[in-house]
Amino acid sequence: MSAEPIRFDTKIAVLLREDLEPWQRLNVTAFLVSGLGSQVPEVVGEPYEDGDGVSYLPMFRQPVLVLEGTKETLKAAHGRALGRALPRAVFTSDLFATGNDRDNRTAVRAVPTAGLDLVGLAVYGPRNGVDKVLKGARMHP
Repeated sequence: MSAEPIRFDTKIAVLLREDLEPWQRLNVTAFLVSGLGSQVPEVVGEPYEDGDGVSYLPMFRQPVLVLEGTKETLKAAHGRALGRALPRAVFTSDLFATGNDRDNRTAVRAVPTAGLDLVGLAVYGPRNGVDKVLKGARMHP
């Protein structure tokens, strides 16, 4: 096994609206990355196993960067992600009032793209493409 660090030519990133409560930040992040893991299989690594042979679920094979920005930054990033056709997941403010997957999807479907009140966005793709999508965002504190 090589001791060289693994470098990725791709990036997984989550952009959160800066005015979210701490519990909302965690909830939104968890929901958003689950979308990437389910639809972009190459981001998921191999299953884990401890020293006693107990198996654990696989996780992402690379770090997830979490950033924050204003409502305007999020809207602009969403537009750039769409323009670049990058795999993406969205979380809108309406989803805080729903309690299940069906109602979540209905809430998003009820709003035109330009009218989405985004509180979170996850994107995956080439490092430079993701960096361009997230222009203006800053690392989450």
